[in-house]
Amino acid sequence: METIAFASDHAGYPLKKALIEYLSAKGYKALDFGTDSEDSCDYPDYAHPAAKAVENGEAAFGIAMCGTGNGIQMTLNKHQGIRAALCWRPELAALAKEHNNANILVLPARFISYNEAVAIVDAYLNAKFEGGRHQRRIDKIAVK
Repeated sequence: METIAFASDHAGYPLKKALIEYLSAKGYKALDFGTDSEDSCDYPDYAHPAAKAVENGEAAFGIAMCGTGNGIQMTLNKHQGIRAALCWRPELAALAKEHNNANILVLPARFISYNEAVAIVDAYLNAKFEGGRHQRRIDKIAVK
């Protein structure tokens, strides 16, 4: 199965830990870039290594979370090879993959339940990039 890069800050740690267990049981391999507790920390310290793992092919894609999802998403999207999408509903996660070929799914850990997170993750995993006109748009994202 595929390898997933995980990253979170303290607010996302409990959800990250639960999702790693959920996805490991489904056969995915987890690369956990931290954090490893609910002690206050800075999300960029974990987002950057996870983004690099996705960019260099060490992980097929990533899942990241912080309290709102905003800070970690902003950090991840500083990387030219990353398309991190903040999703709080399954439909958003599916469209992020289908239309934007998002390679890191970002979750707002303080605003969704575990069951909602699982539904969002499953929607993302089951979606397929549609290509076509969407690829043309993706090709225009990177700053050159």
